[in-house]
Amino acid sequence: MTNDSIQDARARAARQFISALPHCRALGMELQDIAEGMAAISLPWSPDLVGEPSTGVIHGGAVSTLMDTCGGAAVLSHPASPISTATMDLRIDYMRAARPNQTITARATCHHVTRSVAFVRAEAFDEDGEGPVAVANGAFTVSFPK
Repeated sequence: MTNDSIQDARARAARQFISALPHCRALGMELQDIAEGMAAISLPWSPDLVGEPSTGVIHGGAVSTLMDTCGGAAVLSHPASPISTATMDLRIDYMRAARPNQTITARATCHHVTRSVAFVRAEAFDEDGEGPVAVANGAFTVSFPK
């Protein structure tokens, strides 16, 4: 398999992963990038996702879902080739409120995989680039083909 075909297979798997999760579809998440152990997924601003109507800021739960999904996609794209994953632990630190009317993009990196656990770091940014909206560290289960 060539690098391009491997990359295409990862992108297909990540898109299937996102589209298989009804919550992600409902939030309008879109895959932006995928590579070996790395994923970037965007969450467009929507009035339906606002947590505080007076500010227009996206609810933290939507950001949490974005970070979790992006972490799972990063795990599935890792060269160790796990066939499934589930979140075991995810710690998210919210650094600042996202700007209203701006898309939030998360980037996650799967930096270590054992026989049963994958470890991920992620950051989420809005369009203004003023620094992260949130940062996360997570542990995900992994299953491999038998």
